[in-house]
Amino acid sequence: MDKKSNLYTKTGDTGKTSLVGGQRVDKFDLRLECYGTVDELNSFIGLLMAFDLEDKDHEMLTWLQHKLFTIGSYLATDVNETQIKVESRVFDSTIERIEKEIDRLDSLVPKMKAFILPSGGKSVATAHICRTVCRRAERLIYKLNTQTPLEPQVLKFINRLSDYLFAVARKETFRINGREIVWEYTAD
Repeated sequence: MDKKSNLYTKTGDTGKTSLVGGQRVDKFDLRLECYGTVDELNSFIGLLMAFDLEDKDHEMLTWLQHKLFTIGSYLATDVNETQIKVESRVFDSTIERIEKEIDRLDSLVPKMKAFILPSGGKSVATAHICRTVCRRAERLIYKLNTQTPLEPQVLKFINRLSDYLFAVARKETFRINGREIVWEYTAD
């Protein structure tokens, strides 16, 4: 019988952790903030998938969870020190698949004519949480891109993903109750 791996290694007890390739960095390194936020997003997508979604949406979200692991692996690799593995790359076809799904979801709802509030049901609110965490990840990833240039497909992926999550939220609103709450300016 194989020995079970430990869930703890004790190697991070001094505030350092390892990147793919073995380089040791501070646990507050921007690179870790990036892939940690991607991991957080992946967890919230898991929460979104706990709702009674349509099969096609569930399948797409599962696929996206796998792609977020790809993004996390890419971000955990210092390309100046370690060569990127093919498993850590994002391809144009990945982005095209997300765009097609955004177009499909957008075709199912009325044209948006005003800003909408992130509400309308539990799955809708959760999709909006996913979207906002994705936007935070995007801001961090673009900040990392100013320090070390990242592959354009990674930047495109994270941008399209937030658009996709917005499209999911809108579609879920109309599937569940058919009513979006529109932002209204109030002076008080």
